[in-house]
Amino acid sequence: MKVAEGTGKTVDEAIADGVLELGVDRRFVNTEILEEPAKKGLFGFLGGRPARVRVFYEDDPGILAEDFILQLCDAMKVRAATKVSRDEDHWRVDITGPDLGILIGRRGDTLEALQYLTNLAVTKRLPERTRIVVDVEGYRLRREETLIRLAKRLSEKVRRTGVRVVLEPMNPYERRIIHTSLQDEERVMTLSEGADPNRRVVISAKRNAK
Repeated sequence: MKVAEGTGKTVDEAIADGVLELGVDRRFVNTEILEEPAKKGLFGFLGGRPARVRVFYEDDPGILAEDFILQLCDAMKVRAATKVSRDEDHWRVDITGPDLGILIGRRGDTLEALQYLTNLAVTKRLPERTRIVVDVEGYRLRREETLIRLAKRLSEKVRRTGVRVVLEPMNPYERRIIHTSLQDEERVMTLSEGADPNRRVVISAKRNAK
């Protein structure tokens, strides 16, 4: 946790002073008022004690990820809002806004790069490794549903014909979806071939399968 004290003519100015010393976003701090500003006395000759506050900032993975993403969007002049949530094993940042296709890219390549950079930025600030999942306008969920349907359809074709099917190149996240969706199939198996970024999933019939 980082702590700083700030002073100013008003409590608001004192908080701004403390935030400036910490070098963090004001939205992510907690404050404690140590002294209210004292009003000046008769004719303004007496008193005038400034406000004094204590400002607290704790390195929260979700906040760090959100702050990094918003700064990046601002640099790209992309209007975006974020919502942070936490699952059992990872933090999630959902990005919403108009015209966010630039953050997704072709087949989600830009989104994967954004997630990688976000994890890198957060990991540098924390003593323990934390996994951050980044999504844009629900793209990951839609893509996952599409890939599962594709995997089921192609596995049926492999069962029917016995001919293996090679899918288009996919990133590790998408390949994992294909593998997971077919892992309980009795008559087909999956494996990955090639090297990134051209690594592909192959669906083939199991030998001696009934």
